[in-house]
Amino acid sequence: MRKTIKHMKNLLFGLFLFSATTVFAQTETPEKRLNDLPQIDITEGVSLHIISPEPIQFVDLSTANLTGDLPAENIARVKITDEPEKGSEANNKVIDKNNLGIITIVCQSFMVQYKVNYLNYKKDAVANIQIQPEDMQPLEFPKMAFSKIELHKFSLDIIRNKKINKPIREAKDLKLTMQINNVYVVNDYIFLDMTFSNSSNLGYDIDGLNFSVEDKKIYKATNNQSIEIKPVFQLFNQKQFKKNYRNIYVFKKFTYPNSKVLKIRLIEEQLSGRTIEMTVKYSDILNADTF
Repeated sequence: MRKTIKHMKNLLFGLFLFSATTVFAQTETPEKRLNDLPQIDITEGVSLHIISPEPIQFVDLSTANLTGDLPAENIARVKITDEPEKGSEANNKVIDKNNLGIITIVCQSFMVQYKVNYLNYKKDAVANIQIQPEDMQPLEFPKMAFSKIELHKFSLDIIRNKKINKPIREAKDLKLTMQINNVYVVNDYIFLDMTFSNSSNLGYDIDGLNFSVEDKKIYKATNNQSIEIKPVFQLFNQKQFKKNYRNIYVFKKFTYPNSKVLKIRLIEEQLSGRTIEMTVKYSDILNADTF
């Protein structure tokens, strides 16, 4: 779904002020005056597509002379606001061609600003530009939460593009195998790539897959502290498999001390009730790959 930019400064001004307080406290960004900004030309009836090397977090258009949207996560589309029809009471403002405004684009690791000039000749209009490194102002933008759509995309990328080599953890019991193929990290999210195998002729009906942080050494059952950890997303919601089943489980970043381990338990529906469990050391999480 396309995101509308129009009047985004009103919607995101509070977010920007909050973010800027954190960002600029950590990173000293040099001042840029209006005359120092890179300039781009735009004319009526032609949309300018600004292409970013990384996903765009938000865009601010400083005047009502400009409008636009985000047709893709790394593309901002901007154009001069259409003139209202004669007699229209919706907008009686006249486009100020001497001051079209400033475009501010904020991405995860940088911000860029352009001063927009009016171009008289449509034949000289530029349809798209790439954000250049020399125009970027680096910043440590706060990490954003991913949507379910984005988590789904990341998880599908793992299934489609990441081959299973030697698993980093594996447990076998009752003709069942549970393995962690790999661990990936994106921002503050942990992705567990897991495969379950059944070598018996009896299909497996999943009652649940439980994740918990527990004491590594249990001296008395009553002293065991178990903290359940629930994934914020899982790629498939399959309830039964015959031979092999691969899935991605996504968690917000978590830590646990060396005295504890992550326990993963695959539990079958009754009456068979076959259960298999695996212990994951914190070092397995710390050695996670990025993608």
